[in-house]
Order: sequence, then C-alpha cells, then structure tokens
Amino acid sequence: MPAPGQNLKINPDRLWESLMEMAKIGPGVAGGNNRQTLTNADAEGRALFQKWCEAAGCTMGLDQMGNMFAARPGSDPDALPVYVGSHLDTQPTGGKYDGVLGVLGGLEIIRTLNDLGVKTKHPIVVTNFTNEEGTRYAPAMLSSGVFAGIHTQDWAYGRVDAEGKTFGDELSRIGWRGQEEVGARKMHAFFELHIEQGPILEAEGKEIGVVTHGQGLSWTEITITGRDSHTGSTPMPMRKNAGLGMARVLEKVDEIASSHKPHAVGAAGHIDVYPNSRNVIPGRVVFTVDFRSPDLSVIEDMEARLRIEAQKIADDMGLEIAFQKVGGFDPVTFDAGCVAAVRGAAERLGYSHMDLISGAGHDACWINRVAPTAMVMCPCVDGLSHNEAEEISKEWAMAGTDVLLHAVVETAEIIG
Repeated sequence: MPAPGQNLKINPDRLWESLMEMAKIGPGVAGGNNRQTLTNADAEGRALFQKWCEAAGCTMGLDQMGNMFAARPGSDPDALPVYVGSHLDTQPTGGKYDGVLGVLGGLEIIRTLNDLGVKTKHPIVVTNFTNEEGTRYAPAMLSSGVFAGIHTQDWAYGRVDAEGKTFGDELSRIGWRGQEEVGARKMHAFFELHIEQGPILEAEGKEIGVVTHGQGLSWTEITITGRDSHTGSTPMPMRKNAGLGMARVLEKVDEIASSHKPHAVGAAGHIDVYPNSRNVIPGRVVFTVDFRSPDLSVIEDMEARLRIEAQKIADDMGLEIAFQKVGGFDPVTFDAGCVAAVRGAAERLGYSHMDLISGAGHDACWINRVAPTAMVMCPCVDGLSHNEAEEISKEWAMAGTDVLLHAVVETAEIIG
C-alpha cells in the first residue's frame, strides 16, 4: 500500500488548543487535572469530545462499558476500521496529556483528513476507553480489558470505589452506559499515541518512541504480622517488629529487580502500617510489591525469589508472613506490521526516533490480544507523569501526532 506523502501533517495549533480546552474540565489544584472516571467531570469531558467528533462529521458509538467510538466512514463498507485512541480519565492529581493526547490526537487526524479532502478505504474510528487509570475503580485498563475478554462485564460492573459506589451504577448515573455489546467490534488495527511517562526519550534527545513491547506486571500483596508493643519499654531482643521485617523484604525487592537489569524494575508503592502510631512498634504491615519486565520468565523468577527470600526473613525474625497475588498481566509484543508502520512514518517525516519498551500499562496492551496493535510515544519533561506538573511541548505533541497520522492513514489505505 502506498505511504502518505511527507506534506501530510496535522495542525499543531488546533491540537494544542483542544488539549488546553479539555484541560479546563476537571481542573486540578496545581495546574493539572482531576477528571476521574465516571465522575461529573468525566461526563463533561465526554460530552465535549462527542461535540467535537460530530462537528468533524463522525458518528458516535457507545458500548455497555461506556467506551466511545467516533467513526469516519471509509470508501469500502466491508473493510474493517482502523482504530486509534486512548483515554480521557485522569489520576486524582493527573496531568493534561496522559491519555488525552492519544484521544485528541486521533480527533486531529480526522480533522486533518477532512481539511485536505483525503479519503481512505478503511473507516477510521477514534476511541475513548473508560477507566484506563484504575484509580477510582481497580484494576487499570478495566473497560479495554472487558472489550478484549480479560474481564467479564458483570465483574467490572461490580467494582466498588472508596465510597461503596459500584462501577455499573455510576456509569448509568452519568448517562454514558450504551447499548452496544462490548467487544463486538472487529478491528483492522489499533494505534495508541501516549506520552512516554518516563525519561528515556528526553534523555536520548529523541522525538518519537516506537513501542515494540510492553512490560509485564506482577503485583504481590504481602502481609507481615508481628506484635504491637511500646517503642520505649520493649527491649530490642524481645521485639517482633513487622515494620523492620518489611524494610528487609523491600531491600530484597530492590536486589532481585536489580539482578535483572536493565529492563526489570521492582518497588512497593502501596504500604499500610498498623497501628501507625509514633510510640507503637508496628504489629502488622500490608504492602504490595510491583515487579515489571518485558520477559515473562524474568517476572516468574522475581515472584519466586520474593516468596523464598521474604519467607526466610520472616522465619528468622519470628514473624508471620502471607502472600497474595492481586494483579498482573503478561508482557506484550506489539504487531510487527503496525510497529513497522510507526517506524516508517517517523523516518519518512524526519523525526528522530528509537525503539522503546513501555514501562506502564495501556489500553493497547489489552487490545493487542484481539487486533494488530502498536503504540507511538512522545517525550514528557523529566519523565514526569501521574503528577499535575506533567508537561510536554507543542512540538513533541505535533511530532507524535504526525507519526500517528501517517501510520493510521497508511494502514487505512488512501484512496486516489
């Protein structure tokens, strides 16, 4: 299929204005966004996105998980659509670009093709997946997971937030529960543009990340039980300090992940200490170890070593320990053809680029199971994300969306 000409470029000012306009909905307290899934702010952001899509001549589809599908028709009614998109929901202290760039970059593709009168054989569909972040309703990538058959819809509807409100009820409350069967759509291909959420591209001076793989993830929740006692009057040899046990386990976590460098990582981000009082030795701690690697055998090795080493630490200290795997997914290898389309677009447009392994989970990781998929990444300042200070430049946004445009249009096949 012929590649698009080098003069096919997006309107960077229009894209940037759209990003800034969407950022007005669900503003954070420090310049970012708090547009958590299934909140009133989420509903308002969805309505603005739909308004823009319909103004661009698209028809909007909505499935029973609230996933939005804005379709631009192709010349062949029997050709499967090329999908492009990401998510509009944010972290409680999220940035203006995480996910949103991928959705509005997809919209900018439609607007650009309309401006230039370009027609494609395959329809192009811009997608907003519900609850990618997983902050209010765990797990992350919930609705793309239902779409790909990873989770059942009933299970997803039953997810509960911190206030006891279910996903299904809140989806109905904000008015974005559709009638379309989830996962019924068939895709010719799927492309997702995203900020890197890491420092590699900026450090290497590259404008484009060609994402070849996604890291697998393993979450193991560990509970260590000792004995609460007074910090001042309990002799050191008589203590059963669960907090100290956790500290020694976390040293092992770092050691285990470092043994598989450079691509494996490990840490504990969620930690609860009981009773969490200044003058009480912790009697119980609960923490979740997050291991990631693009190699499944490495993840399995890290999981096994964690259990062996942590059990030994607990036994030596006279502590009780329990393990529960509470989340995870296998590493992802993205479609070679779609990856080649991204790489070829970057080369054709003259953007500096490098192959990249995504360290975070994305909707593309689940969609890859049901359709040929690839990702495009652009840098973000200092690699900072999931933070209101998250920042990118207009030039980075333009480069990423230009590459996305070319990869999508090449795959959708230009007519004439």
